[in-house]
Amino acid sequence: MIKSLLVANRGEIACRIFRTCRALGIATVAVYSDADAGALHVREADTAVRLPGAAPADTYLRGDLVVAAALAAGADAVHPGYGFLSENADFAAAVQDAGLRWIGPPVKAIELMASKTRAKELMAAAGVPLLAPVDPAAATAEDLPLLLKAAAGGGGRGMRIVRDLGDLPGELTAAGAEALSAFGDGEVFAEPYVERGRHVEVQVMADEHGGVWALGTRDCSLQRRHQKVIEEAPAPVLPDELRERLHEAAVAAARAVGYRGAGTVEFLVAPGGRPYFLEMNTRLQVEHPVTEEVFGLDLVALQLRIAEGEPLPAAGPPSPVGHAVEARLYAEDPARDWQPQTGALLSLRVPDEPGVRLDTGYTGGDTIGVHYDPLIAKVIARAPTRAEAVRLLARALERARIHGPVTNRDLLVRSLRHPDFVGGRPDTGFYDGHLAALTAPGDGAAARLAATAAALAEAARGVAAGGVARFGAWRNLPSRPQARRYRSEPDGSEHEITYRSGRAGLSVPDDGVRVVAAAPDRVTLETDGVTRTFHVTVHDTRAYVDTASGAYTFTVLPRFTDPADRTEPGSLLAPMPGTVVRLADGLAEGAAVTAGQPLIWLEAMKMEHRVLAPASGTLTALHAAPGLQVEVGALLAVVTESSTDPSEEQPA
Repeated sequence: MIKSLLVANRGEIACRIFRTCRALGIATVAVYSDADAGALHVREADTAVRLPGAAPADTYLRGDLVVAAALAAGADAVHPGYGFLSENADFAAAVQDAGLRWIGPPVKAIELMASKTRAKELMAAAGVPLLAPVDPAAATAEDLPLLLKAAAGGGGRGMRIVRDLGDLPGELTAAGAEALSAFGDGEVFAEPYVERGRHVEVQVMADEHGGVWALGTRDCSLQRRHQKVIEEAPAPVLPDELRERLHEAAVAAARAVGYRGAGTVEFLVAPGGRPYFLEMNTRLQVEHPVTEEVFGLDLVALQLRIAEGEPLPAAGPPSPVGHAVEARLYAEDPARDWQPQTGALLSLRVPDEPGVRLDTGYTGGDTIGVHYDPLIAKVIARAPTRAEAVRLLARALERARIHGPVTNRDLLVRSLRHPDFVGGRPDTGFYDGHLAALTAPGDGAAARLAATAAALAEAARGVAAGGVARFGAWRNLPSRPQARRYRSEPDGSEHEITYRSGRAGLSVPDDGVRVVAAAPDRVTLETDGVTRTFHVTVHDTRAYVDTASGAYTFTVLPRFTDPADRTEPGSLLAPMPGTVVRLADGLAEGAAVTAGQPLIWLEAMKMEHRVLAPASGTLTALHAAPGLQVEVGALLAVVTESSTDPSEEQPA
């Protein structure tokens, strides 16, 4: 039996696996990079081994260092989690060659499924339906739109949608470069892109005795940049015949490669209901909790027992009960091209209520850095029906207290309450069609009321510190109005709040607003006969206001603008901390550029971001170069605007 387990991963999934290990009496070993020295998964492990460096390529992707760490710590088994080396056949082989137990499928199964092109050939031979690949060199207009995909990886890296044949060569080059950077393999293939399809997958579990379970379906259609955002089990509105067909195809796929352990077979279901095989992930999925919740199983515990040689129960899997929905809470700004955010996570509290589960790798006080995926947590809700589970999850997210970097929390709440999602009609184009509405600024009146609460709480702190007691108590005349300014984050709207402090306490001149109570951390206001309570927390220049119906973040503004804050026109600033990975071809000082032209590519938190020319003109300064690490707001280049678009200039 396994006595000590090393998790070759970090963050949320490492913490998740450790939780099961504790329940089973298995000692735990963490590995960590220098950037993760104080991370939650390190604090929760019994033993931790340092991997010198910060970049994944120097740490979590160094299989030799991870194996050495397991041996040094006395572990007798290795669990890869997901991402990093979880689907690396060479790493699985190295673990076993070192005499350690591998918590995963056979090396041969990983090899067969590692290349999506080889996997498709294998699935075709097994009778699994799939999309026929398209030779990019022979593609015609009739083949459009096309989806380019990295052969050696997933997670949205190396994926491009091509709708114009003229864009195909450039997109092939870009996809190949991204795939090479992410997976060490630049092979890219093309297949037809199915508009408004559904991403449906089947969880499989197999033992070494020939037992294979299909543990229902999951719908993972709500995605940004081909990465999942909201998942649920079972997949809604699927005909029983199609559901059974997917189960059979998934079991056939597992048997075709002699699979063992936990795996996921992913399908794309076209609008007409026809399913196509996408890929098989030879590991535990990020979204596995929704399957656990409806089946009442611990999939990690099953993985460990299978690795110890136990068979799956002969009676088969339990019957699913109810519905579960998971939302991925990211440190990112959806309204600004999903830009990842970094900084101190000051508070992370999700309501501890029946049916609500939190899987996370962070606690309040931790820091979200630049080196890894911006996933903060997964919030899961389970209920007897889908409608109840969706409602419970939206409410839990709405009431959560999340202070720190900008997150996608509001987007998640609005997505869960959108009519298309509530009606069980999710598809992979959901955010393409609805993102603008889902990220539009909220109710301005509600935000102003929250800013009013922030101002009154700040004034109450002054009272508590003795401000009114020293001066106000001796005045017979009403006090002069005080004003404070706040900027809503991340939409940028500003609010100037005026209030008075006197013998009767704090008051505001706004019609219809009555101050019921005001303390430094809690303010109660009455408007139109309705009483609302606001919980206020201040960290430096940020004020966080939490209410029963949503949360607000404000930056406390100074009375006057600092001249040093001015930025020269045409300056290209880094939108997030990251690494410059490439520049536009021929980009140099003096080059003519066009408004909207991609000039610089930044990589941050496993995602690539383009920095565009703000106007047409001449590049008069260039401070970026491939490999350069930059902080948010760093000056990358300067474009001096011209009155004539360079693309319209005629040669002399």
